[in-house]
Amino acid sequence: MTKPVIGFIGLGLMGSAMVERFQEKGYALVVMANHSRTNVDAAVSRGATEVFSAREVAENSDVVMLCMGTSEQVESRMRGDEGVIAGLKSGAIVIDFGTSLPESTRTLAAEVAAAGGDYLDAPLGRTPAHAKQGLLNIMTAGNEDAFKRVKPVLQEVGENVFYLGGSGAGHTIKLFNNFIAMTTANMVSEVFALSDVAKIPRQTVYDVLSVGPANSGIMDFIKAYAVDGNPEVLEFSIKNAAKDVGYYKKMAEDAGVTPAIAPSSLAALQAAIDNGQGEDLVPKMVDFYQTSFANSSDKK
Repeated sequence: MTKPVIGFIGLGLMGSAMVERFQEKGYALVVMANHSRTNVDAAVSRGATEVFSAREVAENSDVVMLCMGTSEQVESRMRGDEGVIAGLKSGAIVIDFGTSLPESTRTLAAEVAAAGGDYLDAPLGRTPAHAKQGLLNIMTAGNEDAFKRVKPVLQEVGENVFYLGGSGAGHTIKLFNNFIAMTTANMVSEVFALSDVAKIPRQTVYDVLSVGPANSGIMDFIKAYAVDGNPEVLEFSIKNAAKDVGYYKKMAEDAGVTPAIAPSSLAALQAAIDNGQGEDLVPKMVDFYQTSFANSSDKK
């Protein structure tokens, strides 16, 4: 069977890793630059074709993939005279690998369907290193027939490729995942900082908590920085964490409910951003809480 031509928009850390994997597996790639040229130039050096608009990506591809940071960025690439929808081939499949708002996803899915294509939300779990090894978790939703057609392509980069139901279900579950992960990271960071105030060694706190029900992979990620000094075990910025928790909050509000925990988690992340830590990795929330507690103590 002839491999489909893949158009890829968003060659950041994850996107470029996925592109490299697809190229290793023999797929023809069409790419365009977004914020920087480094990863695009690398893809072109391996044989990818560069074009200069999202419309051209769609015109030259059977499957269009987007790996962007926000719903707004996805919408800007999808719509308009130079957007993906304007250049979409009949029967083409568009896949959003980012973490987007489900309502935006459903709206775009309807617009793509009206243009003769199919739109799948397929947010990712795991890291760029896993992408290069074909070991991502992929949470796919949308038209099931389209999913079945593109599943062999997704399996080139994914170890666990899930089909979760109608449009928006993938992004909903991804936001569940990231809300739990980032809120847990906040809690564990605060605990390590408070252990300093309580004059209990962080290692001791970890040794006790890690053998009980509070143990988690997220605890280990935060401990890697709080105790061992390595923040890069969890390569996710505070700015992105705030975006995802904010999306979770909006998703809940769009569904007509008022979330109880998301506002406090979001407030802490936003305070860290306001403190100049937006580009820091999430484990450095320990430093934010440590500073906050010191400031609170000074005022007493």
